Amino acid sequence: MPNDRNTFSSRLSSTVSRLTSRTASRAVHALWRYAQRAGAVTARTPGPHAFRRIGEGTRLAFPQGTLFGTEWIELGDHCVIGAEVTLTAGMMPGLDLGPETVLRLGDGVVLGRGSHVVADTAAAGVTIGNDVFCGPYVYITSTNHSYDDPCLPVGRQWPRSAPVEIGPGGWLGTGAVVLPGARLGRNAVVAAGSVVRGEVPDHAVVAGAPARVVRRWDPEDGWQPPLRTPPPAPLPEGVTSGQLLALAALGDAPAEAGGRLEGAGPPPDGAPAAGTERETDGMRTP
Repeated sequence: MPNDRNTFSSRLSSTVSRLTSRTASRAVHALWRYAQRAGAVTARTPGPHAFRRIGEGTRLAFPQGTLFGTEWIELGDHCVIGAEVTLTAGMMPGLDLGPETVLRLGDGVVLGRGSHVVADTAAAGVTIGNDVFCGPYVYITSTNHSYDDPCLPVGRQWPRSAPVEIGPGGWLGTGAVVLPGARLGRNAVVAAGSVVRGEVPDHAVVAGAPARVVRRWDPEDGWQPPLRTPPPAPLPEGVTSGQLLALAALGDAPAEAGGRLEGAGPPPDGAPAAGTERETDGMRTP
């Protein structure tokens, strides 16, 4: 027969173990959140890193990846640098790279988690323009190993370097690789997993390894080939963020129960009244 005392002790031990595990879990997560806040690098809290410049509102999430040569790295305003992002200037720490900036990020640049930006020298540096967004694990480098001697291990051969420039407004998808000498134009898009070298024109979409232009915007003819999905309908003038939140809160409520948002005012000139639109291929038409 089971001993009541042993059963009680077992239940008590199990309860204590669960409470201890729960408390420990909460404590670890609380400490990690504190470390993330305290370990973030900003202009006011640079930690041990002496960046040439960290712009206003720029933040490097904790934990950071490898950071060296920061004296030759400039970060613009309002940049978002994800966790475990590597930023390096020079082939190794402790080098004197001269008076010029080697790695420069413009304003509003976003680097996703685990990305790498590796710049060699001022003559073969990396420049990323304003408002360039990068997904996670993007790799941008201005230096790469050569293969001149077929008998010597490739990793031991002297690298070749060439400057990299990414124009403003671009988007680099997850896992994209940008090689030395690449030059991306304004608002260029690099598909996920692509490998880019050479020139990418303005307003182009490239994909593949090596990346090739698969779509481009022409001022006269628009997108060639044409986009397969219609553009999103613009918001009506005068709609506030509060009204959008209220609309989202309606969820799946019937359309006739909602009507126009209170306070949104009359429809703009030429616009149909509420409930008179019909859907055609995803586009609203009167």
